[in-house]
Amino acid sequence: MEQDINTIAPGDPVVNIAKNKCYHCGEACAQDTITADEHAFCCEGCYHVYDLLKVTELCDYYVIDDSAGISPDKSFYAGKFDYLDLPDVNTKILEFTDGHLSQVNWYIPKMHCSSCIWLLEQLYKFNPAVRSSVVNFPEKKVRITFEAEKVKLSELATLISSIGYEPYMSLNDIAGEQVKKWNRKRLYKVGIAGFCFGNVMMLSFPEYFHLGKDAFDESLRNTFGWLNLALSIPVLLYCASDFFKSAWAALKGKYLNIDAPIVIALVSIFSLSLYQIITGTGPGYFDSLTGAVFFMLTGRFFQDKTYAGISFDRDYRSYFPVAVSVLTGKAEIRTPVTDLKTSDIILIRNAELIPADSVLLSPEALIDYSFVSGEAEPVRRKKGDTIYAGGKQTGPAIELEIVRKVSQSYLTQLWNNESFSKQKEDQNQMLAARINRYFSVIVLIIASLTFAGWYFIYKNPETAFRAFTTCLLVACPCGLLFSSTFTNGNLMALFGKNQCYPKNADAIERLSKIDTVVFDKTGTITRPDDAEVVFSGSKLTDHERAMVKTLATQSSHPLSRMVVKSLAQVHSGTQALSHYIEASGSGIKGLFGSHTVKLGSAVWAGAQNDREAAMDVAHDQHFSRVYVSIDDISAGYFLVKIKYRENLHKTIDRLHDHGFNTYLLSGDKPTDQEYLAYIFGNNAHLYFKQKPEDKLAFIAALQEKMHQNVLMVGDGLNDAGALQQSNVGVAVSDDINNFTPSCDMIIDGKQLSRLPAFINLARHGQKIIKASFAISLIYNIGGLFFAIGGQLSPVLAAILMPVSLISIVGFTTIASNVAANRILKN
Repeated sequence: MEQDINTIAPGDPVVNIAKNKCYHCGEACAQDTITADEHAFCCEGCYHVYDLLKVTELCDYYVIDDSAGISPDKSFYAGKFDYLDLPDVNTKILEFTDGHLSQVNWYIPKMHCSSCIWLLEQLYKFNPAVRSSVVNFPEKKVRITFEAEKVKLSELATLISSIGYEPYMSLNDIAGEQVKKWNRKRLYKVGIAGFCFGNVMMLSFPEYFHLGKDAFDESLRNTFGWLNLALSIPVLLYCASDFFKSAWAALKGKYLNIDAPIVIALVSIFSLSLYQIITGTGPGYFDSLTGAVFFMLTGRFFQDKTYAGISFDRDYRSYFPVAVSVLTGKAEIRTPVTDLKTSDIILIRNAELIPADSVLLSPEALIDYSFVSGEAEPVRRKKGDTIYAGGKQTGPAIELEIVRKVSQSYLTQLWNNESFSKQKEDQNQMLAARINRYFSVIVLIIASLTFAGWYFIYKNPETAFRAFTTCLLVACPCGLLFSSTFTNGNLMALFGKNQCYPKNADAIERLSKIDTVVFDKTGTITRPDDAEVVFSGSKLTDHERAMVKTLATQSSHPLSRMVVKSLAQVHSGTQALSHYIEASGSGIKGLFGSHTVKLGSAVWAGAQNDREAAMDVAHDQHFSRVYVSIDDISAGYFLVKIKYRENLHKTIDRLHDHGFNTYLLSGDKPTDQEYLAYIFGNNAHLYFKQKPEDKLAFIAALQEKMHQNVLMVGDGLNDAGALQQSNVGVAVSDDINNFTPSCDMIIDGKQLSRLPAFINLARHGQKIIKASFAISLIYNIGGLFFAIGGQLSPVLAAILMPVSLISIVGFTTIASNVAANRILKN
């Protein structure tokens, strides 16, 4: 029979305790409930925060959002942030200092609600040396201004960690190579272009409405023309400089990118306008020039701002800690990772990342390599074994001797592969670039032929210049650029609202061409740190369950931890454990008074002759099992089943229905192979025990031999090479602001089931762009018809251009929103 270990019988006193929710964090309290002021607390950490808030009279925190507090990280220890006081580190962490007041801007991953904002902005009440703390919630950052003479940087970090908001700092923070998320200069350029555009439009009103024909008005009109010229010069030389730099870089690469037609149009319009102002033959087209630059810069600014909080290009330094504990004699010194040398002895605590290849000095260690290899089950290592960078210690603290520096470790070799230096964005192949390239040439040819016809055949120089100007103006490829830019920009916003974040417009276009999808397993299609644990066997008494939990608590093995988690509501009891033994690869056992309890394999627990258990093993061979025996009598086993993300089956089915090929690449062992073969439809498409270089080579083989456009879906550092090699790399993350490998798109783990819809939306986006091109062509062809005949005035041409742009923007916005609502809703 089966007993769900998470179900406790009514009336059990344990249930009464479990019903108590922690007053601070809202989690269920287990057996070790702490009670104070008629409130229950799940742990010492939560009680400590409450006590701190009470002393500082900040308990209004709990009124803002009931039980929304953060439990302090249990891995915190005294001296963890001492390295921040080192001069070399201090100067790189500080955002500003004048010797008296200093300022830091720290990323707080656990910030999640209004109560977090409120508490973080009350830091001055915890320590008077804090002058102010201002939260930037979208980026999850807090800027703290403090008196450097009264509080150290390490003390400040310890303070906010003690209330549950430990700042996240990585090796990148002290490498001195941080790249700003977005450039403020673009905001200044938008402002200048907008100011100039508004004033040019105002000064052009007399031209629009043909006001005044006398000598005084003509003189005033000429003055306005020169003023428009003066206002246009900074727009062309400063505001539009990014377009010129981009076009020039493309020309050096021997191709025309999407900014090249813009540069040609801007230079042509400015040159013709300058000629008209100098010769007095016309007012120029400075309103069109400044307006085009203003609208294009506005669109690109909002694109930059939207993605300011997301990092797509992280390397190993983004994952590594800033400092570790180096043992010198009996002293423990926090040392920056960049200063580690060969032969240094370091101390790595539970859940800390090992920053460099090392030799184990402690008797034993349990290393979790899922961060690097994707293998979910930790590996047991003994004294003298080599432990590679990127592993995490799971258990008591261990001592290691450095054998290679951080920059020379095995982990960093992932970034030496040529796939990381390859640029996926081929601007020359983008849809808008291809059409704009030919369209620009055609427009120039038409404008030149029109000029030649009027000048040489009809002997009418005035009409020739007017026709040439209006042809370039009315058929300016800016309209085609806008159709692509605004469509992709709006799509990127719609993707973002649904927690999928493309890196740029090119990523969306490449996404529309995908025909093959490759998935990683651990952490990508599985739910991290979550498993279903069910007990199968004879019903255990409360005392027996307490003994099992107490025994399992002694082991750091992941299966033991899952068993303990499933028994969270069980009181551990008061009977002492003695004669504890842990046999590597077999199990654990201990003595509770006269009772012997064993947990582990069937052989270890004496259940190998249990016929029912053997049948269950044959039937559920893709599950992990932890057998239990009490006094050498088999009591059953815990069935541990990894949980997969919701709607995984439907996601794969939809991909198959749309003709996509699907593969699974996993660094894990072939567990759940039968289930995954059923999901993916073909056992031959499942590949296990894949190293990072194997994944990268597999993607490359699909691209070269099978001529496929590959989408790689991964999550960990071990997927970084494959994500970069693929046509589109999608990183699945349950926290989009943290630990994201190099990729083209970030998707929230809860939204993975929408992957087929996102691909479908990208394809519809290309159709919308083509339709908007057609609208732009209607305006262009209609305008050209009148411009070639010399029947279109420059003023009408200048007005027709923004009208066409407004039409395109309106169409692309409405069409993309309608498509997104229909596709993503279903």
